[in-house]
Amino acid sequence: MSIRKRAWKQWRPFVQRFAIGYGLVCLLLYTQQQRLIFFPTRQLERTPSLYGLKYQDVWLTASQKERLHGWWIPAKQPDAPVMLYFHHNAINIGANVSQALQFHKLGYSIFLFDYRGFGQSEGAFPTESQVYEDAQAAWNYLVQERRIPPNQIIIYGHSVGGAIAIDLAAKHPEAGALVVQSSFTSMRDMTKRFGLYWLFPVEFLLRQHFESLEKMKSVRMPVLIITGTEDLQIPVAMGERLYEAAPEFKQLIVVQGGGHDNHLSKQYKRRFNQFVEQVMH
Repeated sequence: MSIRKRAWKQWRPFVQRFAIGYGLVCLLLYTQQQRLIFFPTRQLERTPSLYGLKYQDVWLTASQKERLHGWWIPAKQPDAPVMLYFHHNAINIGANVSQALQFHKLGYSIFLFDYRGFGQSEGAFPTESQVYEDAQAAWNYLVQERRIPPNQIIIYGHSVGGAIAIDLAAKHPEAGALVVQSSFTSMRDMTKRFGLYWLFPVEFLLRQHFESLEKMKSVRMPVLIITGTEDLQIPVAMGERLYEAAPEFKQLIVVQGGGHDNHLSKQYKRRFNQFVEQVMH
């Protein structure tokens, strides 16, 4: 037996085990990748009452008949602009009450809800297509049930919620404005930033796409993009690319020292209000 054949015989079991393991990992990435994107929890640790906010529990029906849970937090002025708030990929709306409080103090009504599988919303683990359906259900609630004029609705999304907001805004040019905080260009671009995904054929495995950059080109309303210089998850460059893709009236706020979540400085609030006053009054 040649040296080459003896070496192959020695290494063949290892190569076979590696190939099987690699294939299983690829299969898991293909079938379960939404579990690398969404990190929901069921328990609501905070409600608006913690901050003395008046609110109403709201139940919506998504397209698959699961019920979604949300909070309607009215402004003091009945004709105030309404913020349809899409939260990030983890925990639930209980972790976003403090952010909603800050916007409520600025004079906005807030509708904050959980995607299916988050908090008290029904359903199993969500997928990209399902959170888009959930977003549409939230829009329908405001327009059809609460009779909010579409041009008085600010579609606001944070992180993954920004991708959901962009998708909804592209479908509803009648909305008043789109605000995107700390969000990304696409899931394909994000895979290049984290982990060992370069070892895998991402182009073939990726099923949750979130093609925000392409969708932004179809948005037909005023757009505000917010990004932070110290965001360790999503770089400023992604926010700048989203801003460049927006075709309508647009503004970009780069928060110096801002991380992924902490953009609500006095300077940011002032510029946010100026943007809304410009485009909605």
